[in-house]
Amino acid sequence: MEEVYRVTRRVARSKASVLLQGETGTGKELIANAIHQLSDRGGGAFVKVNCGALSESLLESELFGHVRGAFTGAVNNRTGRFEAAHGGTIFLDEINSTSLHLQVKLLRVLQEREFERVGDTQTLQVDTRVIAASNRDLMDEVGSELFREDLYYRLNVVPVNLPPLRERREDISELVVHFLEAYNEVNDRYVVHIQAEAMEALQSYDWPGNVRELQNYIERAVVLAEGDELTCDLLPDLVMGRETRTHRLPVADLETLTQYVVQCGLADAGPNEDSLYKKVVNRVERELIAQVMLSCNNVQTKAAAKLGINRNTLYKKLKDYGLG
Repeated sequence: MEEVYRVTRRVARSKASVLLQGETGTGKELIANAIHQLSDRGGGAFVKVNCGALSESLLESELFGHVRGAFTGAVNNRTGRFEAAHGGTIFLDEINSTSLHLQVKLLRVLQEREFERVGDTQTLQVDTRVIAASNRDLMDEVGSELFREDLYYRLNVVPVNLPPLRERREDISELVVHFLEAYNEVNDRYVVHIQAEAMEALQSYDWPGNVRELQNYIERAVVLAEGDELTCDLLPDLVMGRETRTHRLPVADLETLTQYVVQCGLADAGPNEDSLYKKVVNRVERELIAQVMLSCNNVQTKAAAKLGINRNTLYKKLKDYGLG
């Protein structure tokens, strides 16, 4: 983290694009905001866009704006986020979720500093610094042809990799104290002591949700505490080791799966690329995606979030399984 802070301070004084990579909850937005505040653009706008939260058409309008009549529902002209960030910084979170079509427009903004609103022919110039973030390795996305290589290199001028919390456990005690102070003030509480066993549990837990997960648990503890001490009973069972995130399939489910394999005629597969394992995985994955798409009313953005994959990956799987 000291290296992250050092790079943050140095890159802030430049005009270079920055690519933040790290797991969800590692603090990418905080680093992006710090870069903005420490730069000569600190007095300008810091505009945040979560690229994974919107469909392709909505995201394009959100980023670049639109003119009246550009599409159904466009009753007025709208300024996009790039225009709103003129003279400041735009933070593109989950950049890996953007479509290849939209990536072309992003590349043009980065290289030429110009774009057109959706439905318009007038070219607009913009002076906006771009900081992008991804919770996936973008080089892997490039290899899978889900992310443009030229855009990757244009964004990756200064890469900053944020380590997960489990790799910097020495920070946990200071983070706990920081969050206690913050949530004591917000909730008018006085939880200032930490039970030794509770701190040991916090430092032993793997934190799949990283700093954000720790923050949530400390807020919960402050709200529920009856005294001035953070005790073990205030922490979730997951943290205390009384519950696990992974569960074995019950025997009944295994028997059902076996019957399913036989009924589908998959049990005769040989030891090749169409092996039993691959056929079963593909069949189960196809059914899972179909059910999730149905439950999300075929909204790919929602379905991808529910499945824990990005929208481009879901789009490819829908085509592969003939569900698109």
